[in-house]
Amino acid sequence: MISYILRRTFAAVILLLVVSAVTFAIFFLLPRLAGQTADQLAQQYIGKSPSKADIIAVKQNLGLDQPLYVQYWHFIKGIVAGATYDLGPTAVHCDAPCFGYSFKTHEQVWPQLTSRMPVTLSLASGAAVLWLLSGVTVGVISALKPRSIFDRTFMGVALAGVSLPMFFTGNLAILLFVFKWPIFGRTYIPLTENPAQWANTLFPAWCSLALLYSAIYARLTRSGMLETMNEDFIRTARAKGLGESKVVVRHGLRAALTPIITVFGMDIGLLLGGAVITETVFSLEGVGAYAVQGITDNDLPKILGVTLLAASFVVIANLLVDLLYAAADPRVRLS
Repeated sequence: MISYILRRTFAAVILLLVVSAVTFAIFFLLPRLAGQTADQLAQQYIGKSPSKADIIAVKQNLGLDQPLYVQYWHFIKGIVAGATYDLGPTAVHCDAPCFGYSFKTHEQVWPQLTSRMPVTLSLASGAAVLWLLSGVTVGVISALKPRSIFDRTFMGVALAGVSLPMFFTGNLAILLFVFKWPIFGRTYIPLTENPAQWANTLFPAWCSLALLYSAIYARLTRSGMLETMNEDFIRTARAKGLGESKVVVRHGLRAALTPIITVFGMDIGLLLGGAVITETVFSLEGVGAYAVQGITDNDLPKILGVTLLAASFVVIANLLVDLLYAAADPRVRLS
């Protein structure tokens, strides 16, 4: 088990390096291949109508006039050890991990991301609990009663849920349960200040997001359970006299969890990198809203920081998925 964890951790570290290289290539190499000069690339980090002195300063701070391998080294060094930017009469130090420095707002990107992370984490965690419990429960019951009224009804609802876009269900939830029937609050309250109000405010967003994802999990669970419940080891467990609930949960559901764990790891990793549409619809100042702000303002350091954060969350989530595989199926440890 220890060797399995070490192998997966080492692979995750290598993957993070690959992700950093790909991210660097997207923001620094591809523009060069498209014909942009160092001055043109530096101008995108400043904004409209910059002075020539500003362009030169940004170009020197980011090393855009240096070879690409030197730029990548400074890129990695900034993430690990921080970076210092010379802004003329003063110098600004970007503390590690330096995910970028906005030359437009004169703010470090990492503190902005960490300050918004609790909002995104609250949204993702609450919605994940709802869609996981509802999706898996509905999928198991539908698999145990195939082609029944329950199965047809909830699979139809699941199909509708996965088909409806977030900007429709989210705005509908706001219209009905915030304005017409003011059951839920409109302003986000941190968990540490008022847990009840925190949950009350986020509940419409949780339900809207869970409706989209629970449909996928219900169909995944149903198909996995239908296949698993016909296996020989299920018949053997019943022949030994185990109760039906133990057969379903300990044997059937556990064997069908592998694809669910895989998809859950990917989904939660992506959501922690920012649920862009959901945060925009419900006016939540999370990482996704920060990305939208960076795109709107054409502030590349903000976009770069969110991209790195989202990619890192996906890699870490996949590492946790690998470890959960070992817990769910001991045979995985030998792979």
